Amino acid sequence: MLFLFTLAAASLAAAGSIQDVEHIVLFMQENRAFDHYFGTMAGIRGFKDPNVQVNNGTPVWYQNVDAALSTKTDSLLPWYLNYLGGTWENATQCMEAGSNGWSPNQAALNHDLNNDWATQNTPWSWAHFTRAELPNHFAIAEGWTVGDMYQQAVITSTNPNRVVWASGTINEPDGGVYIDNNETPGCESPDLNCYPLTWETTAQLYENAGVTWQVYQDTDNFDDNPLAWFQQFQQAPNGSALNKQGMSYIGLESFYKDAAAGTLPQVSYIIGPAELSEHPPYQPKDGAWLQQKIVDTVTSSPLYNNTVLIISYDETGGWGDHVVPYHSPSGTPGEWIQDPYGEAGYVYTGPGFRLPFYIISPWTRGGYVYTGKSDHNSQIKFVEEVFAAKGKNVKTPVMNAWRREFMSDLTLAFDFEHPDYSIPSMPNASYPSTNSKGQWNGYAVCEAKYPTQRPPVPYGQQNVNTALETEEGFKAVRGELSEGRYLTFEMNGYALTDTNGKLTATKATSTHNTASQRFVVYEANSTLPVFTIKSAQSVNSTTATVQNKKSSAPSLAGSFQILDMGNGTGYSVQQVTGKKYLSINKNGAVQLGKAPAGFSIFSVTYNS
Repeated sequence: MLFLFTLAAASLAAAGSIQDVEHIVLFMQENRAFDHYFGTMAGIRGFKDPNVQVNNGTPVWYQNVDAALSTKTDSLLPWYLNYLGGTWENATQCMEAGSNGWSPNQAALNHDLNNDWATQNTPWSWAHFTRAELPNHFAIAEGWTVGDMYQQAVITSTNPNRVVWASGTINEPDGGVYIDNNETPGCESPDLNCYPLTWETTAQLYENAGVTWQVYQDTDNFDDNPLAWFQQFQQAPNGSALNKQGMSYIGLESFYKDAAAGTLPQVSYIIGPAELSEHPPYQPKDGAWLQQKIVDTVTSSPLYNNTVLIISYDETGGWGDHVVPYHSPSGTPGEWIQDPYGEAGYVYTGPGFRLPFYIISPWTRGGYVYTGKSDHNSQIKFVEEVFAAKGKNVKTPVMNAWRREFMSDLTLAFDFEHPDYSIPSMPNASYPSTNSKGQWNGYAVCEAKYPTQRPPVPYGQQNVNTALETEEGFKAVRGELSEGRYLTFEMNGYALTDTNGKLTATKATSTHNTASQRFVVYEANSTLPVFTIKSAQSVNSTTATVQNKKSSAPSLAGSFQILDMGNGTGYSVQQVTGKKYLSINKNGAVQLGKAPAGFSIFSVTYNS
């Protein structure tokens, strides 16, 4: 791979490097998809995706609708859950969409056509919220760095995804694939969903390497602690490290106290209570309170200057996403199986659909979008990189080879040389409802007050422009580049510009909203950072060419390797043929040269 650049391999200076990370907090919520939460966000791969997949002339925005669903239309566009207003904004907080199981999600994916969410899951699977319902989620994600290509590890339900989060594998092909929530001793059939699990977890690697760690959970943990599904933890003696740190119920209050006292371990796992997990019918607004509580706890801790908080979700919960999962080629060992349920045929187990994902730390502060292709293995890889820089080997041997090579390690989401310790202003999150015993009951109150939580599906009432309406704005890009956004390339106060079909540079603006300065990248190779670049004004015509007074430069439609050089130094844009680097000099002239130059790239979302 051309982009095997890791900060762990960079200078081992005591400051301004990944070595500065001392504490990692891993907090995983439940069952929401990226489009469902953030499809309308500006500056990300959302409902303005210029690279959206098209099947026989039909973009995947248009999901199949059959007569059993409606005779008014044969397709369903993304739709806003609260389009009718009124009390729906309250009722939809506790609604359920579809199934998160293996079979309905493989059926919705439809062998990468990704067009059967309405017919094979539910029409509500294709619906979404906006900032109005998720003010804290948006504020946290945009206050620091949001990832828009973070995928679930397995195209199925909670347990397998959390098992990958805690170990790096679902045990394929080493002795029985785990793709369901089975917690009954034995196997559902030979080599299928065998329980308990027996392979080594990352927590054990941390323990053996002398890395301190702790699971923080209450007794009401929604059975979301994946370590509890492993035999070695079930059989761990009282008082042992695996028992005390992995199986005890010390409570989230202990996390709050440890953070305030500056006594957090090096790796913390946060397992929230069921009612605050955001798993339908549990309410997003209640989960928002818990997320804000965790963020406030971390950012007010004396340890914050050296802490990374990663907030993720385990799987989509039956909510759909328009991006066809980035996955391995057919036949890749450990990644492809014959559907054991006899329905989907030969399929990949994952990575699956995109999930909400954001990273809170001084090195990710500032409203960035991280575009690297990632899944739950990426969190493991990040922890590995942090401790490798400290001379500790916590590299798991059970992660599948393809995931280890092609899932990002998240390090390029960080600018370790320029930390920003400021804390953004956050909206107030309402304290969740409780009953007379102090138990969370927001979802129950919601269900009692609103017996119908699912709004009517707007069959035959949709307009593509309003259905795909988003917020306007931009985010600076970090990480390995991927498709799905309108981009500006800026350097020395200028931006690459399509001027009547010729590539020039014109003055950049603070809002990055000049239409002629927008470009779209297309992957020339899904495993290498090589792209063709086209003007957004000419994506269906001949692409602009570089104009250079001294030499005839090649067409911008040629392939370019685009690399994030790390730590805020920008992106190099190099010809694959010719090996010269694109740049803009201080006078605004577009040039090709021998030395890499760093472009700032912005992901922009505007209606014009």
